[in-house]
Amino acid sequence: MNTIDISQIATLPTKYGTFKIQAFKEGNKEHLAIFTEDLSDEPIVRVHSECLTGDALGSVKCDCGEQLHFAQALIAKEGGMIIYHRQEGRNIGLLNKVNAYALQDSGYDTVAANHQLGFKADERTYEVVEFILKHFGIKKLKLLTNNPKKIDSLGDIEIIEILPIKITPNPHNEGYLKVKKEQMGHLL
Repeated sequence: MNTIDISQIATLPTKYGTFKIQAFKEGNKEHLAIFTEDLSDEPIVRVHSECLTGDALGSVKCDCGEQLHFAQALIAKEGGMIIYHRQEGRNIGLLNKVNAYALQDSGYDTVAANHQLGFKADERTYEVVEFILKHFGIKKLKLLTNNPKKIDSLGDIEIIEILPIKITPNPHNEGYLKVKKEQMGHLL
């Protein structure tokens, strides 16, 4: 793993509540820890992989933005942390993600589109996530996820509970969600 530079902690008021925020720069990627001031010994943690189209542009082609907003609302209320993991498009980057979208428009599913472009279904790695959790002294957590790869990726951090996020499918993402469940083992 590359050397990681760490920012100061700042306040981040949002429509969900007020959080603290800290950035972690790993090579050319800058990840965020967005957290409540009252972190418990066993906080709720969401490892949210960057999705510009869903998180910022409101795409309904995936469930990413809805999962992020669900996590923000829950964590603002219950306390915990969101790690905004900068690995766009399951770590194939924005350019390749848009190319995968074009393949999906012509009939490929999300996994087949990645394979067509020469990538695995999921190229993400999670070493920096474990680093961030250890930076905050988090040894046990309740993981807010549907992704079994995230469950298995946190090294010696103990996951005491898995909290899936159930998002109601829409006509634009129901096939995508079906593939995530059936081919990638997501808890949907």
